[in-house]
Amino acid sequence: MADLLSLQLTLPSPSVPFTASKHKMPTKSMAASVFGSAATAAAASSTTRFLSSAARATLSFSSRSSSLLSRSSSSSSLKSLGSSPSISHLFLNQGRPSSRVSNRGFSAASNPKCLSSDPEQLKNAREDIKQLLKTTFCHPILVRLGWHDAGTYNKDIEDWPQRGGANGSLRFDVELGHGANAGLVNALKLIEPIKKKYSNVTYADLFQLASATAIEEAGGPKIPMKYGRVDVVGPEQCPEEGRLPDAGPPSPAAHLRDVFYRMGLNDKEIVALSGAHTLGRSRPERSGWGKPETKYTKDGPGAPGGQSWTAQWLKFDNSYFKDIKERTDQELLVLPTDAVLFGDPSFKVYAEKYVEDQEAFFKDYAEAHAKLSNLGAKFDPPEGIVIDDASSTPA
Repeated sequence: MADLLSLQLTLPSPSVPFTASKHKMPTKSMAASVFGSAATAAAASSTTRFLSSAARATLSFSSRSSSLLSRSSSSSSLKSLGSSPSISHLFLNQGRPSSRVSNRGFSAASNPKCLSSDPEQLKNAREDIKQLLKTTFCHPILVRLGWHDAGTYNKDIEDWPQRGGANGSLRFDVELGHGANAGLVNALKLIEPIKKKYSNVTYADLFQLASATAIEEAGGPKIPMKYGRVDVVGPEQCPEEGRLPDAGPPSPAAHLRDVFYRMGLNDKEIVALSGAHTLGRSRPERSGWGKPETKYTKDGPGAPGGQSWTAQWLKFDNSYFKDIKERTDQELLVLPTDAVLFGDPSFKVYAEKYVEDQEAFFKDYAEAHAKLSNLGAKFDPPEGIVIDDASSTPA
């Protein structure tokens, strides 16, 4: 779902938001359409600093790894840091961006001193992420970033990293170039200064830390996270394109099950994760879905535009389920993969429950999000690291 189920998150972008109407684009992978977010000038300047230092990266990239954004277009790209899809739509495809950024702008390898992350640096990075959220309203796109890195997992493949999942591969432009990941280069630009500051935090951990923190800071439940994920080291270890969901497949229920069952998730988890669509906006110029703007998005926060699933699209609650069931507000987005939650008998059981019981939704969502964040990951130590207790001992 947004862009995890489709984990769809996008940063505040000047581009037009999604609409309930179908503005068909060449690609409709759900991954790029979910959370709408906004980035400030401060984010843009910090991005410029990290791009200029990127030349010092020590690992050379494969010749097949193409540049995702020319240096000359980086400034215009920064202006579009504000839109992002969520879950089933967190994974919603927003189409391929016209401008590209070379993954030479991002560090290619984990810190050589360790395989995974330092607990104290993880804690400090989380505080920096909280500050970033307060100034850029980028909650949706950070959720989408974590979902899309983890959402490539295939439970039928045993070997790491061929099985996909939460391994930091999304930082390479070969994977950023997948249609479902359109716009996620903006999320990388936002968090790269944090990665450079805390070099003993892996990308795989940072993506999931940012995603969980965004949910919590938007008013959602505390996610029972663990860390210690090991990064892949090169673009040749990225998964093939096509593992993330679409927003408007011919058979929405069957499609959701095909994608999420492949990850080892069940119907309850599909519906719970879909609830993350309470965050963010969809932009038609990226995904082919949504209106250019609505009364809820025309003034931001962040870059105006897009169509949201809920009226308060930076607040995490159960309003998504209420609005999808009632469908009385034409300003709100309803995709085929949203509507099916009340059309499919099995999905409907959970969707109806979440309409009436936000506490139950929060509980199930927290468990599903944590499970998603661990998919395919290789942990060091194997049991993982918990940073919410005093000692930061392994989980």
